[in-house]
Amino acid sequence: MTVESVRPEAQPVAAAQLREPPLAGGGVPLLGHGWRMVRDPLAFMTTLREHGDVVRIKLGPKTVYALTTPDLTGALALSTDFHVAGPLWESLESLLGKEGVATANGPRHRRQRRTIQPAFRLDAIPGYGPIMAEEAHALTERWQPGETIDCTAESFRIAVRIVARCLLRGAYMDERADRLCAALDTLFRSMYRRMVIPLGPLYKLPLPANRAFDRALADFHLLVDEVVAERRASGQKPDDLLTALLEAKDGNGDPIGEQEIHDQVVAIFTAGAETVASTILWLLHVLAEHPEHADKIRAETESVTGGRPVAFEDVRSLRHTNNVVVEAMRLRPAIWILTRRAVTDTSLGGYRIPAGADIVYSPYAVQRDPKSYARNLDFDPDRWLPERAKEVPKYAMSPFGVGNRKCPSDHFSMAMLTLITSALSTEYRFEQVPASNDATRVGITLHPHTLLLRPMRRSAPGTSDGTPGASSPAP
Repeated sequence: MTVESVRPEAQPVAAAQLREPPLAGGGVPLLGHGWRMVRDPLAFMTTLREHGDVVRIKLGPKTVYALTTPDLTGALALSTDFHVAGPLWESLESLLGKEGVATANGPRHRRQRRTIQPAFRLDAIPGYGPIMAEEAHALTERWQPGETIDCTAESFRIAVRIVARCLLRGAYMDERADRLCAALDTLFRSMYRRMVIPLGPLYKLPLPANRAFDRALADFHLLVDEVVAERRASGQKPDDLLTALLEAKDGNGDPIGEQEIHDQVVAIFTAGAETVASTILWLLHVLAEHPEHADKIRAETESVTGGRPVAFEDVRSLRHTNNVVVEAMRLRPAIWILTRRAVTDTSLGGYRIPAGADIVYSPYAVQRDPKSYARNLDFDPDRWLPERAKEVPKYAMSPFGVGNRKCPSDHFSMAMLTLITSALSTEYRFEQVPASNDATRVGITLHPHTLLLRPMRRSAPGTSDGTPGASSPAP
């Protein structure tokens, strides 16, 4: 099945009519476009749309096909002609392994999805609500007005605590959250460099950067082994995701192997900590840079709760808060680059894609395309109101993926993010301190470089702390 066959409006293209995609300019000998992907990758991926819907780029000696339109990225995700593979996943292999749901394909992936899906059913998520609310309010109580907050550490801590308590029934894990934060920051920045400049054997040399990567990787895998070993030693079998993994069977009815259990827990931590923490970081940045929306969130929360602490059951009614979360993810998606690999000769947008070819696309670039969004760089949560959201093209906003690769924790994550944003906005106003650096740090995920905020206690409920304003440019 070709990509065209999953798009009813498209007509099949005969092989003789297929074209070679244009080659992006600006490549250099040996590195190709890899140097541009290191120097300013967000700008590079964004400007590729000027060359066409499908564009060839060179990462070292390898030719990679870049997609620039939402319809083609959606078709790619829905087609069986492409598997999860390519430069991104190769760079992540030492972290994610080969046996977890993040990297598996075919029958193994379907079986693993069946194992973890019950933990994320819509009727299961309310059971996590009290933990989410408790952690959100504990965060606001731990901060002191006027102190400087290291938002990176705080975002990782709350993400890890919620994931550990909800899905792994783990302890609070404060010390492990710090280890996880440090390890993933080192790993994801290093893995991105290895993806865009694939120099293979050079990464085995005992250079300082390589040694730091190896130490971070070893500590991360040790942390995962500790979590699994502690559960086994306890003899307990709570109704959670870790128990489901420990009792899961493979296709032959035998218990799944230790490596698969390990890789699955890695996937839980990576998605639940790195990507959620990254989004919380950008939401904190939004609250500081757009106080008019923080004020509106506070007013909405007070209207819904009547002044009591916000709780999980309020989330569905926090519509503006939810729209702020979605708009933050549009402009600063945690996962800004994705890759696939063609498993057969096929086509995309009328261009020939040979078997074995790697395909790359950037949700960051797609979600900022002026063809899809009016005032595309404005931070405008109201674009997600029902009457305006219908103007957004299909697949132009897919923060949790599409098809059978869609993140199973989408509802879990949105509830968590909405609840945290509401709790923070109700208690505090935020301002950046002089030492803060909110420039984007690019790795496999996007982070503010060093986001340092000062929380200021809000006045009593019913009074205003700011003047609502109109849409303003994105940070």
